[in-house]
Amino acid sequence: MFSEKLLKQIDFIREIDKVKYIQRKTRLFGSDRNENDAEHSWHLALMAIVLAEHSDEPVDILKVIKMVLIHDIVEIDAGDTFIYDQTKNHSNSTEERKAAERIFGLLPAAQATELIALWEEFEAGITSEARFAKAMDRLEPLLQNVSNNGGTWAEFGIDYHKVVEKKKQIEKGSASLWRYASQMIEESVEKGILRKQAQH
Repeated sequence: MFSEKLLKQIDFIREIDKVKYIQRKTRLFGSDRNENDAEHSWHLALMAIVLAEHSDEPVDILKVIKMVLIHDIVEIDAGDTFIYDQTKNHSNSTEERKAAERIFGLLPAAQATELIALWEEFEAGITSEARFAKAMDRLEPLLQNVSNNGGTWAEFGIDYHKVVEKKKQIEKGSASLWRYASQMIEESVEKGILRKQAQH
């Protein structure tokens, strides 16, 4: 009665509901509730729409939105990797690759191929769309931590130098957003919510 294509698409839609259960370390703005991956991805998509004019290069905004909406779907299998994790690399891992192939592989072949390619493009961070998408991904938790008096920086003893090292990715997508982010980081040090040296 229904096409195999539709049934595969519905299977994928059911599977990605699990993204709503993946808790991130960062908390909602001015809140003690942890954000989940679905909320994070939704927020990045709207940020991309609103902030698109600040990209250093012209971008296909629909492509950016697709990237930020799918970039963390692999965490259904691989789990969330905290950006400041010292023991686990935050780069494209074998388990994330297997997750991408399994989850996107639920879709009809053409859609699976498209979404895996988009996920790979985001991870590589080379195209203008991927650079801007990654800038959104690094900016949102910065805004959250500032709103929460240091948030995960305070909780995990993350210092100024580590924050700058991780957030500098923003500059690859937008010089103006990096200037804004840099000022927020400096102000966070002045306010005492970000330490220049890590706590031991």
